[in-house]
Amino acid sequence: MTGGKALIGIVSVRGKDYHPTRRLIEAGSVRGCTVVVVNPYSVWPGFEKNRPVLLGRPEAEELDAVLPRQGAEIRDCCLPLLEHFGQTGVVVINSLEAVLKARNKFFTLQALARAGLPVASTVFVNRKEGLEDALRFLGAKAVAKPVSGRRGDGITLLERADQLPSALVAELDSGRGVVVQEYIPPAGRRDLRVFVVGTGAVAAMELVPAAGDFRANFGLGGRPRSVELSREQADLAVAAAGALGLEVAGVDMMLVSGGRLVVGEVNYSPGFEALEGVNGRDIAGAIVDYALETIEQRKRI
Repeated sequence: MTGGKALIGIVSVRGKDYHPTRRLIEAGSVRGCTVVVVNPYSVWPGFEKNRPVLLGRPEAEELDAVLPRQGAEIRDCCLPLLEHFGQTGVVVINSLEAVLKARNKFFTLQALARAGLPVASTVFVNRKEGLEDALRFLGAKAVAKPVSGRRGDGITLLERADQLPSALVAELDSGRGVVVQEYIPPAGRRDLRVFVVGTGAVAAMELVPAAGDFRANFGLGGRPRSVELSREQADLAVAAAGALGLEVAGVDMMLVSGGRLVVGEVNYSPGFEALEGVNGRDIAGAIVDYALETIEQRKRI
């Protein structure tokens, strides 16, 4: 605590001008707390006589809570910091265990399926030879994607195994593997992004793919529009975040023919610029409010 006010860290390699970071800083200021950026390449976890310590930035040990927002591109060397914050008594909103599941698309699907939540038919392939089997299993077309990525990067429509682009071949060669899923055409499909904080769905939008594209992603030109969720849709989004142990999450769902709901991905550090823009809700404020409530709950234990 700084002068009786909560000190919240955003673990990110992005600067203060990055939209989610700027909005969280603004929301913290309105609520009388301080929000700072903690670059994971500037704080080093360690031990002194078995006591966890943090070097590099003295204020790191003064934090009351941290929000991991490194994104899909985070390297493994940044992950120990999250666990270390927890060991020093800092509230970590999205634990290391949850982040490890969410940053891998197939681990995410395993957790969702284990919880009995609906997911698309999927095959994890770790060698080129597995692509033929995946395509036979999934049908005439399939969608191939890296196990970790952002903004739709690397997602490819596949009809033959030899069509796999070089970027995904590199994913196989590196040992990371590729996720191959059933193709659900955009015609008659609704793509929903739901923002979950705690146990509530605080905002949602529908994304319409750009003309000629099957991917519904704001970063790829998808058109967002505000949408009111049904109780079933909201409950499914909250359950999906809970299945991964995430307290703050962006849940991507598809409503397909026949009214079937399918959970596609769950993001542990979702952006929310488009969401705030289309429905005017204070998502940054909801996140900071949750962090402050969690800090207070920890004090009472």
